[in-house]
Amino acid sequence: MPSVAFRPRAYVRVSGPDAEDFLQRMVSNDVAADDACDALLLTAKARIVAPLRVVRRAPDDFLLLTEPELGDAVQAQLLRARFAAKVEIVPEQHESWLVLGGGEVLDERPPGDEASEDEVERWRIESRTPRWGRELDDKVLPAEAGLEATHISFSKGCYPGQEPIARQHYRGKVNRQLRVLEIEGEAAPGDELTYGDKTVGRITSAANGVALGYVRTEVPEGSQLQITAKAGSARVRR
Repeated sequence: MPSVAFRPRAYVRVSGPDAEDFLQRMVSNDVAADDACDALLLTAKARIVAPLRVVRRAPDDFLLLTEPELGDAVQAQLLRARFAAKVEIVPEQHESWLVLGGGEVLDERPPGDEASEDEVERWRIESRTPRWGRELDDKVLPAEAGLEATHISFSKGCYPGQEPIARQHYRGKVNRQLRVLEIEGEAAPGDELTYGDKTVGRITSAANGVALGYVRTEVPEGSQLQITAKAGSARVRR
C-alpha cells in the first residue's frame, strides 16, 4: 500500500483561446508536449519566481500548481505580461495529495497509508526534490538545483529568462550543485560542510540520517565531508 500525504498548494487557472500560446511564451517547459509538465516561472535574468506543475484540463484550459506562498506572485506576473492575449488568469481552490513515489493527485485522496511529516521529508530528500525556501529561492540558478532535466525545454521558443538559461547550459558551468548526503551524527539546515580544510557547501534540509545540500561541483561522489562545529560527517551520495 503506497504512502499518501496532503500537499498544501496554490492554484492558478489560465484559460481562453490563447492559453497554450501564452504559457509557451511565459514558462520554461513545453506545455504543448504533454498533458502535464513541471516548469519554472522566471525573471528576465533567469531568477526563479516560482516552480510550477502545469496541468492541461482542456485544449484551452490549464491549471498551474505552485507553493502556497507563491500563488499571488504567479498570478501577478502572468497578469502583467498578458497584454492583448485572450486569457483569463484567476485563482482556484483545490486539494492536492502526494503519493510517495507515485506523483500528485488532485481533489480526491488516493488510497494508501497516511505518511508522516518525517516520511515525506525523507522521501523528498532522497528524491533530491528541492523545496521553496530551503533549496530554492530567487538567488538559486535552476541548473544548481538540478532542474534543467525536469523543468526546462531547450527546444521550444522564447520565454522570460531563456537567454541566460541557454547561455549557461551551452557555454558555462555551475560552481555548486544540489547533492544528497548521508549523515552520521548531527546535522541541521545552515550547517557548513568542509572537505579537507576548505568550506565546500552547506546543508539545506536534513531528516533521519539524510540531507540535501549545495556542494562544490569539484567534490567527487562518495567524498566524506565534515559538518562544521558539530560532531558529524556527511558522505556525498550523488
